[in-house]
Amino acid sequence: MAEVSISASQWRLVEVGRVVLFTHGKFKDRLATIVEIIDHKRVLVDGPSKSSSMAVPRHAAALGNVVLTPIVIEKLPRAAGRGPTAKAWENAEVEQKWEQSAWAKRRALREKRRGLSDFERFRVLKLSKQRRFEVRKELAKVRSAAKAS
Repeated sequence: MAEVSISASQWRLVEVGRVVLFTHGKFKDRLATIVEIIDHKRVLVDGPSKSSSMAVPRHAAALGNVVLTPIVIEKLPRAAGRGPTAKAWENAEVEQKWEQSAWAKRRALREKRRGLSDFERFRVLKLSKQRRFEVRKELAKVRSAAKAS
């Protein structure tokens, strides 16, 4: 018989322990973890962050208001209380993983760009033109050296 290898899909599944990011509502831009799945549209979430400005209280959230992140807290029991959830959150280093992710860095850069004044946007434009000029100059040197040899 032929050997068959079965592997898990790479989809982000709605599962207990999955870290979510709120996109709408009063907890926008905050992280929480799924503690229990209520039904196909709602989950029970808890966000035991150290900083009070980023903490999310335990409540039912609609899946339409959150996006699933690739971060998962492994072996979090279903309907875990506030204490075990906070302990698992710390052990999994969720906030550190989020800050190091490309997703969080892009969001921070977008927010920084959004806050620029007109003159600062002009300076960014000029600096990017300078950078492009320098890169093209070096590329021209490399091409002419390759063509000569």
